[in-house]
Amino acid sequence: MTMDLFVNAIIAGILLGGFYVAVTVGISIAFGILDIANIAHPAFIILGSYIAYIVNSRFGVDPVLVAVLMLPVFYGLGALVYEVYYHAFERRGQDALAGLSFFFGLLFITEVALILVFGVDYRYVEASYIGPTIRFGFVDLPLRMLIPCVISLLLIVGLQLYLSRTFIGRAIMAVSQDQQALRLLAADPVRIKRVAFAISIATTALAGAFLIIIQPVEPSVGREYIGRVFAICVLGGLGSLPGTVIGAMLLGIVESLTATFYGPSWAPAVAFGFLLLTLAFRPAGILGR
Repeated sequence: MTMDLFVNAIIAGILLGGFYVAVTVGISIAFGILDIANIAHPAFIILGSYIAYIVNSRFGVDPVLVAVLMLPVFYGLGALVYEVYYHAFERRGQDALAGLSFFFGLLFITEVALILVFGVDYRYVEASYIGPTIRFGFVDLPLRMLIPCVISLLLIVGLQLYLSRTFIGRAIMAVSQDQQALRLLAADPVRIKRVAFAISIATTALAGAFLIIIQPVEPSVGREYIGRVFAICVLGGLGSLPGTVIGAMLLGIVESLTATFYGPSWAPAVAFGFLLLTLAFRPAGILGR
């Protein structure tokens, strides 16, 4: 083991963790705060990837800019999905197994629709920062990983400030704990949950753009992230955005070190083993209450 290789593996893990932050933050809101097990979350990420691909390939627009422009659209899509979920399942108290089936159906429908339209070929985008690498001595910083990492951390900071400094943000944090108290404050719990779920889906526009910047995508690639996003959410502590960052970084570093020194095939097994070991000593997660 050389120090150069070890340091670069750590840096690569941090950058990978930054990408995992963007992929997981929506689940941290939907599952960690609202207790909605949205297993279709990766499908929305892939949808964001394909929208970035379409606009980039036809008009040459930067994929990150496409994602930013699509944030209101994905927010509206998330609000619509929650309305259907609430009226069909949550209002009737059927938000456990039936609700899970609803999101599984969304995952399946989205994947099949993308396959019918685009086929199973891998798609990619073009941007000036996808190829270049910044070098500081022996440390390599690929821009295609660095830019998603930086924007993801800025996203977390913005969301944390919103949740902690605004009335709606504090209501989102409280909605799963005491809905009656929210009503006494003239806040409609259903509206608050709709806003929170819409925000969770809006984040997938950015995550989808980051994914197709980092690697080519095809419709079923989102399945690889279902386990990861829930694992990071639980590892960091349910409902904790700072915990999500820590969990994502730790998982990224463990995967990077394992892939570098033992091979990529071992990375998922070792990462989830690390998750189980952590939860054995800290069942509530790293920053869980």
